[in-house]
Amino acid sequence: MSERAAPFYCPYCGDEDLRPSEQGHGAWECAACNRAFQLKFLGLLARGLQQNEAGGDEI
Repeated sequence: MSERAAPFYCPYCGDEDLRPSEQGHGAWECAACNRAFQLKFLGLLARGLQQNEAGGDEI
Protein backbone atom coordinates (compact mmCIF):
# COMPACT_ATOMS: atom_id res chain seq x y z
CA MET A 1 0.00 0.00 0.00
CA SER A 2 1.29 3.50 -0.78
CA GLU A 3 1.81 6.48 1.51
CA ARG A 4 -1.15 8.78 2.07
CA ALA A 5 -1.11 12.02 0.12
CA ALA A 6 -0.33 15.26 1.90
CA PRO A 7 -2.02 18.57 1.04
CA PHE A 8 0.07 20.97 -1.06
CA TYR A 9 -1.46 24.18 0.27
CA CYS A 10 -3.72 25.52 3.01
CA PRO A 11 -7.43 25.55 1.99
CA TYR A 12 -7.90 28.86 3.84
CA CYS A 13 -4.95 31.07 2.84
CA GLY A 14 -3.24 29.09 0.04
CA ASP A 15 0.18 29.07 1.73
CA GLU A 16 2.42 25.99 1.48
CA ASP A 17 3.89 26.08 5.01
CA LEU A 18 1.96 23.08 6.38
CA ARG A 19 2.92 20.71 9.17
CA PRO A 20 1.24 17.54 10.46
CA SER A 21 -0.78 18.22 13.59
CA GLU A 22 -0.67 16.21 16.79
CA GLN A 23 -4.50 16.17 16.86
CA GLY A 24 -4.69 12.89 14.97
CA HIS A 25 -4.79 11.26 11.57
CA GLY A 26 -5.24 13.68 8.66
CA ALA A 27 -4.83 16.81 10.81
CA TRP A 28 -2.62 19.64 9.52
CA GLU A 29 -1.51 23.05 10.79
CA CYS A 30 -0.77 26.11 8.64
CA ALA A 31 2.03 28.30 10.01
CA ALA A 32 1.03 31.24 7.77
CA CYS A 33 -2.58 31.75 8.93
CA ASN A 34 -2.34 29.80 12.21
CA ARG A 35 -5.28 27.54 11.33
CA ALA A 36 -5.67 23.81 11.83
CA PHE A 37 -7.74 21.58 9.56
CA GLN A 38 -8.38 17.90 8.96
CA LEU A 39 -8.62 15.94 5.72
CA LYS A 40 -10.96 12.99 5.49
CA PHE A 41 -11.76 10.61 2.65
CA LEU A 42 -15.53 10.19 2.48
CA GLY A 43 -15.76 7.38 -0.10
CA LEU A 44 -16.34 6.72 -3.76
CA LEU A 45 -19.32 8.09 -5.65
CA ALA A 46 -21.68 5.37 -6.82
CA ARG A 47 -22.40 7.05 -10.13
CA GLY A 48 -18.74 7.74 -11.08
CA LEU A 49 -17.85 10.23 -13.82
CA GLN A 50 -20.47 11.06 -16.43
CA GLN A 51 -20.07 12.86 -19.76
CA ASN A 52 -22.01 16.12 -20.06
CA GLU A 53 -23.43 17.59 -23.27
CA ALA A 54 -20.35 19.79 -23.88
CA GLY A 55 -18.03 16.77 -23.88
CA GLY A 56 -16.26 17.45 -20.56
CA ASP A 57 -16.25 15.33 -17.46
CA GLU A 58 -18.92 15.95 -14.85
CA ILE A 59 -18.89 14.58 -11.32
